[in-house]
Amino acid sequence: MQRIFEAILKGNLLEWANEVPKQGDRPVRVYVTLQEERSTLSAEFRRQRIVEILEKIAASNVFAEISDPVEWQRELRQDRPLPGRDE
Repeated sequence: MQRIFEAILKGNLLEWANEVPKQGDRPVRVYVTLQEERSTLSAEFRRQRIVEILEKIAASNVFAEISDPVEWQRELRQDRPLPGRDE
């Protein structure tokens, strides 16, 4: 039976985070999957970067030529039939 344990790899050693597997003194085969590290950037820094990016997008006036957004969306939706619906 496969069981999952959480550990931190430090060099050649696994340091168990919570429950320690009971294997006695016998060697046990393990497979280790490395998790991506969580961002070390602060939430405030990330928020500020998102604000800056959104301000750049807003300043670019990407949708300036669209006079009626509702009509524009309707035209886009007519480009392809919706799955499971008859036209």
